[in-house]
Amino acid sequence: MNIRANILLRVYLAFGLIVLFALAVFLRLGQVQFVQGHKWKAMADSLSTRYVNVEATRGNIYSNDGSLLATSVPEYELRMDMFAGGIADDKVFNEKVDSLGLKLAQLFKDKTPKEYARYLRVGRQDSARYLLIHRKVGYADLKTIRTFPLYNIGKFSGGLIAVQQNKRILPFQALAARTIGYKNENVKNGVGLEGAYNEYINGESGKRLMQRIAGGIYIPVNEEAEVAPKDGADIISTIDINMQDLAQSALEKQLIKSQADHGAVIVMEVATGEIRAVANFSKVEEGVYKEKFNYAIAGNQDPGSTFKLASYMALLEDKIVDTGTMVATGNYQIPGHLIKDSHGSIGVVTVKKAFEQSSNAAVAYLVNNGYRDDQSKFTDHLYDWHLNEKMGLQIPGEAQPVVKTPKNKSWNKNMTLPQMAYGYEMQLTPLKMLSFYNAVANNGKYIAPIFVKEIRRLGNPIEQFQAKVINDKICSDKTLSKIKSMLEGVVTEGSGKQIVYNPLYKIAGKTGTAQVADANKGYKGNKQYQASFVGYFPADKPKYSMIVVINDPKGAYYGALVSGPVFREIADRIYASDMQMYDDVPTRLVGNTGNPPTKAGQSKATQKVYKAFGFKPLFASKSEYYNIIDTSAGTVFQENNERKGVMPNVAGMGLKDALYLLGNAGLKTKATGSGKVVSQSILAGTKVGKGLGVQIELE
Repeated sequence: MNIRANILLRVYLAFGLIVLFALAVFLRLGQVQFVQGHKWKAMADSLSTRYVNVEATRGNIYSNDGSLLATSVPEYELRMDMFAGGIADDKVFNEKVDSLGLKLAQLFKDKTPKEYARYLRVGRQDSARYLLIHRKVGYADLKTIRTFPLYNIGKFSGGLIAVQQNKRILPFQALAARTIGYKNENVKNGVGLEGAYNEYINGESGKRLMQRIAGGIYIPVNEEAEVAPKDGADIISTIDINMQDLAQSALEKQLIKSQADHGAVIVMEVATGEIRAVANFSKVEEGVYKEKFNYAIAGNQDPGSTFKLASYMALLEDKIVDTGTMVATGNYQIPGHLIKDSHGSIGVVTVKKAFEQSSNAAVAYLVNNGYRDDQSKFTDHLYDWHLNEKMGLQIPGEAQPVVKTPKNKSWNKNMTLPQMAYGYEMQLTPLKMLSFYNAVANNGKYIAPIFVKEIRRLGNPIEQFQAKVINDKICSDKTLSKIKSMLEGVVTEGSGKQIVYNPLYKIAGKTGTAQVADANKGYKGNKQYQASFVGYFPADKPKYSMIVVINDPKGAYYGALVSGPVFREIADRIYASDMQMYDDVPTRLVGNTGNPPTKAGQSKATQKVYKAFGFKPLFASKSEYYNIIDTSAGTVFQENNERKGVMPNVAGMGLKDALYLLGNAGLKTKATGSGKVVSQSILAGTKVGKGLGVQIELE
């Protein structure tokens, strides 16, 4: 093949390949355009615009009396589109940018007017479509900002973009903060009521269309969300804001005084199980305490002497002892351990006296001696009372109670039973212990505490809650009566007398002092104690039950001395503010029980006085002045019209009203005495002339 033919062949081959490639490109373009066009168009749209979730406003949490405990307020992040329709013209922008800078500087006070104006100009030079102006702006400030230069051109034209975010606030700040809780993405179930009822409070998110601009930033397409979010439901809690404030104040004061590590207070309404106050404080530094952990529902520890209530209840139910049974106090030796009364022996006393004085040796002996041959009979009582079970609280975090039985590997047949008798070798929370005492106050009906009583949406109830009954009757009425008497005796005759007793109303309760095991060295380390007092009031008609637990107080550590004053202060204040707990005050009627003696006189003043005192006299007419008529129906006011040239009737009037009427009649008046008019020298209705003298007598 010659050179020319070879070159032509190569040219034709190259040209053919180019044509084939071009055909392939056109075929592919056709496929993309016509066959796959919808797919790629949708993908393009998804890359330039997308929907994002708009957070719903969380529902409010209210106290029992309607006070707002937690709410959401709108907070805005302000952005600016520097080339929005109304400010696209450089002349419009440059004329007002300095004024806008001045207004922003005056409102936020974080930059000077010149700095703001320079910042806005640089943003325009950079063609910013989503320039950050300020974060965390309140709604009131936003309304003001919308009136600023440039921004007041129009809702969309001025370039202002307000991105709403919801901020959760607690109007009472630290009050009941741990019970209210919080929603946290890092905590699976949240904390407190916020976490437990997140499904209700959270509401339903909306949708907002966002457009992608240069730099990969998304900005809202429209001012409002395309799908409006649905606000969350409101929670009506059982917390009483005044009792909560009182509980926190009294607890914090005592923690500081005793330099304790932490403490808790719970106030519960006896009949309903509604928690009125729950306070938890932990030491963060010397003299400073904060709510960091909910000891009330999660603080599992040996309850100590407050558990003796359950021990004596079992003994009485099984008729092993009676309140008059005699028992020795002081020391009780068991294999490997000597159980001692820290206050020393008070001799051989009745069971009632041993309970009132909180003798460890006495209750350990009675339980060990009574149940030694059938130890599970004692623990069966505890299980029948469900002390080993969670109560199924409405808020998360409830600790699992630990109550041993002889089947447990750690059960020691010589030591466990007598030590359980006075509150050791078990783990119970303060709320668990309080609920058991509340059952005694509630005539044996054991109910689970509740923190929420109602859920509302748009003001309408959608769900209501009542306390779950754990045990309809924890013991016989006979045992219950004896236990109540023993609890009252603790305050009137026993370990709580000096601190808790109040002569104005009855308190029933029990002191408790327990040695707390050290995390590393157990009971052999530095001795730490838990001081508690639990009970109810008024004892003769219980309305509230309460527990106070204080851990590791320095100095005095007995329950009566450390926790007793807190219980007494809170109970006194609650009793003083609740008229329903007072005994009925007899009504005493002294003297005339009808309407009080009244002067005749000016009608409006008289009616005002009678209305203020709640009296309902009969008014015969609507004249300016009245005279009084005493009738069997009470006080009747009769019309007293002035007539020119006629002597008015001033009988029964005070001097001021009498002088007014006589002066209007043109008479010269001379008055003697004080009080109200009893006589006048000219009879009423007599024709008189101007300047005539008249004598009136008052008494």
